[in-house]
Amino acid sequence: MGRPVRLLSVIAASLAICLAVLSLGATNALAVGFDKRPSTENSLGLQVKSAILIEAESGQVLFEVLPNEPLPIASMTKLMTEYIVLNEIKSGRMTWEQIVTVSPEVEGTHPSESQIYLATGDQHSVKDLYIAMAVGSANDATKALAAAISGSIDVFVEKMNKTADELGLKSAVFTSATGFEDTTVMSAADMAKLARIILQEHPEFLEYSSIQSYKFRERDTQPMINFNYMLGSNVNQIGLKHLAYEGVDGMKTGFTEAAGYNFTGTVKKGDIRYISVVMDASTKSTRFFETAKLYNYAYATFEKKTILPPKSVVKTVEKVKIKKGKKKSIPVVTEKDITFMVKKGVEAKVTMDSFELLPEKELVAPIKANTKVGTVTYKYTDEATGKDLKYTVNLVTNEEAEKAGWFRLFFRAIGDFFSNLFNSILDLF
Repeated sequence: MGRPVRLLSVIAASLAICLAVLSLGATNALAVGFDKRPSTENSLGLQVKSAILIEAESGQVLFEVLPNEPLPIASMTKLMTEYIVLNEIKSGRMTWEQIVTVSPEVEGTHPSESQIYLATGDQHSVKDLYIAMAVGSANDATKALAAAISGSIDVFVEKMNKTADELGLKSAVFTSATGFEDTTVMSAADMAKLARIILQEHPEFLEYSSIQSYKFRERDTQPMINFNYMLGSNVNQIGLKHLAYEGVDGMKTGFTEAAGYNFTGTVKKGDIRYISVVMDASTKSTRFFETAKLYNYAYATFEKKTILPPKSVVKTVEKVKIKKGKKKSIPVVTEKDITFMVKKGVEAKVTMDSFELLPEKELVAPIKANTKVGTVTYKYTDEATGKDLKYTVNLVTNEEAEKAGWFRLFFRAIGDFFSNLFNSILDLF
């Protein structure tokens, strides 16, 4: 009787293993986006159609999944609207205190859209409307700002597309200021690029994207809650603390049935900031869980390494010739450091790719120290993506090039004349 018992045990164990394997397969099969759309296979197991992770300072790509495919971006569209508003304020064409009067076109926002229920004739400051757009993703507030800038929403959309062209967002097509229409599309790579431009040119953006909640009107019974549930400041918020991630302070969520649940996020710990984009996640929470996977991967895997410190001497371009200077040449160095994100424990190697100096006619004394006289480009092969990364820095003068007096220049000219004459005679033989 012992053998049948042992046989049954073996069969039971085998069935358990088979069920476990099938369970793993089922997990992959269930890796879907919104409305059971298939996700794109990737090494991190992200349940998304498209995603990208970049380091904010350099723009270096650390992870990507189908990064260049244009997809509906839903309310992430508002990042472009927010960028244009910030440009208007920076230029002085608009102020935060400026009062905007709501038009009938804005009041006509469809009931299904996210909004703060603006009525024709309502008057609100640009700042209040901007916060409603950034925090509550209010489509009517977005339209009110668009109309205030361009006179009409349609003309503003034209401005959005023109701005996208100027910024080099090749995949971007805007058909609305809000993203409610599914015909507004952009790739994850371009979305990250836009986010990086916003943070570089308008760091004050984070003051608004990080607001947890905001009461738009005194008579409102409840404040609007930031749709970015991943904000680090939500760590003590009941119902949201399980989604909070330390250091997250932006940027924009989005959802339509065609787009799924999207999120362009940013996080900073220490001196490292990352920007991420996930597109077509299945639920509100999933987009934040998948973003957390990207951040966990980044902070666990990479470190910032300075490959070349500032004021470094470039061996092949140690000096540049100067016209009319006391010295015929002066030393040059790199203006800034060259820093890459590299895998922890990996020795990063870079090679000089090329250099370019200003034309001789522009290198005329006097020239102050730290004046740009050219550029040098270094190349680094990124093991994470297999791509060659190039980084260009300015070459600057390491000392002042003083102008020579007329007497020195006179005798230098005579010397150059006879030197050239002698060389010409030698060429005859």
